[in-house]
Amino acid sequence: MIGKVLLVDDEAHITRNLEKVIPWEMLGLTVAGVAKNGVEALQLMEKESIQLLLCDIRMPVMDGLELVRQIREREMPCDIIMLSGYQDFTYTRAAIQYGVNDYVLKPIPYDELTGVIARVMAGQRNKQKQLQEEQQKLGRMIDLASEKILYDIIMDYADFSGSHWLFSGDEHQLKLQQFVMIVLDLDVSSESTKDWRDWSDKERKLWNFAVCNVLREKLQNNGLHHAVIQTRDGEWCVLIETGKSMSFNAEVIQGWAEMLLSAVRNHVKLSLNAGIYRQFAKVEELSQAFKLVQMGLQLAPAHDAITFYPADQQGTTGADQAFWVTAEKLISAVKRGDGAAVDLEVDNISRQLQLMNEQGGARVKPLLHFFVLHLMREMKEMSVFPREQEELLWRRLDHRFGIKDLLTFIRQVTNAVAERSMDKKKQSENSIAEAKTFLDRNLYRDLSVEEAATHVGLSTSYFSLLFKQTFGETFIEYVTRQRMERAKGLLAESQKSVAQIAREVGYAERRYFTKVFMKYTGDNPSDYRSKFQAPGKES
Repeated sequence: MIGKVLLVDDEAHITRNLEKVIPWEMLGLTVAGVAKNGVEALQLMEKESIQLLLCDIRMPVMDGLELVRQIREREMPCDIIMLSGYQDFTYTRAAIQYGVNDYVLKPIPYDELTGVIARVMAGQRNKQKQLQEEQQKLGRMIDLASEKILYDIIMDYADFSGSHWLFSGDEHQLKLQQFVMIVLDLDVSSESTKDWRDWSDKERKLWNFAVCNVLREKLQNNGLHHAVIQTRDGEWCVLIETGKSMSFNAEVIQGWAEMLLSAVRNHVKLSLNAGIYRQFAKVEELSQAFKLVQMGLQLAPAHDAITFYPADQQGTTGADQAFWVTAEKLISAVKRGDGAAVDLEVDNISRQLQLMNEQGGARVKPLLHFFVLHLMREMKEMSVFPREQEELLWRRLDHRFGIKDLLTFIRQVTNAVAERSMDKKKQSENSIAEAKTFLDRNLYRDLSVEEAATHVGLSTSYFSLLFKQTFGETFIEYVTRQRMERAKGLLAESQKSVAQIAREVGYAERRYFTKVFMKYTGDNPSDYRSKFQAPGKES
């Protein structure tokens, strides 16, 4: 990119010589204009973006030092080289004080000036490169932080509507975005996925990790700003940000889904199904949209590899949806360890199925079978069963037995959970206590919910649920709050710089830390420190 230089001197022969003698093109510059004084120079700079200013000190109307002072005051971003025939240290000192890059005495040694310009422009290019790298790094950090927040929103663990303090800095843009939602799912009832059940937890984690990487790489290579969120073992929610002006083009979005399925098939050798939410979703709609797509994928007795949900034809009936709502209540009760609620919802399911059966519903048996699969996957996330018992249940489920047998199976699963609930509750309390200790020791690192869950041997989704139940806030809320409280203490009591404190509480990027801190406290770090420390102590 060619930069622009402005020449300012009241002696016309000097500006003419500068235009002709200096090899501007070789230096990556072009002369954008010439001015006889500071007033004319400011007028030109208000119209054009200038990267370099060559300026005499003594000029009529407005001299060079006043011009430089006004440029800095107006925060016009340009480098400045002063030209003067006066060898007076007062001028040099004032020029340095205003942030002049260099100072060349007249008569102008053009070879020396060319070298000075080359050095200044090289420094400028290095700064631009560094800034771009920092912005890219900050962008990756924001994407990662946004992904953590989006996970909690999708799973309905938190409501980040309104002015929640976690929407700091660029993350508040999430509230303004609209998303394409694609849910990718492994059909655990198919013959091709039986091996998946036999894999160890370590093998499945590696496999899930590989799928996430493939999806992210494919989306990034196609220039799609995205989040890839693993919602449970064998299930992912892909969110793709779209512009406000974009209309919902089903053909284009189906093409994206085909691209993702093909990438997973080619690189991980697995076939997934894709459910696409039928319209754009805003942040506050993500949880409901996800539930609708997940319900569609689970309830469909047979569907294409890619399907839009809610289906506009041959879709789920009202009875199907009512059944699924009850089923979700049952799973929620199981997760809470609420035995009375479990019994109530099992009875409700029995009544609903009986009514559907009396009305000639051919859907009853497949509907119930798909729910049992869903229940088993959720219980697997909770690590409810020993490996042997889980294998036995999967083998039983492979046989398509009758409605009565399926209901018996549901009671068997829920009763097994209830029997283990007391031990499980104590174990869960110990796991969360261990997780808290782990988090408090590692706040200085970029912690993920997946890492914390793995540390205590729980699945990400179950760990997130337990964490919210225990602390009343999500993992990311807790970690960020602890970091901010620690930062407040360090700012109030220590002489460490803001950048040092940012690193100590887990933020590699000072600007991002500052944005989060301001959203959390209402003050920037320096102003917060000044409330607790006397002037002159601030670092």
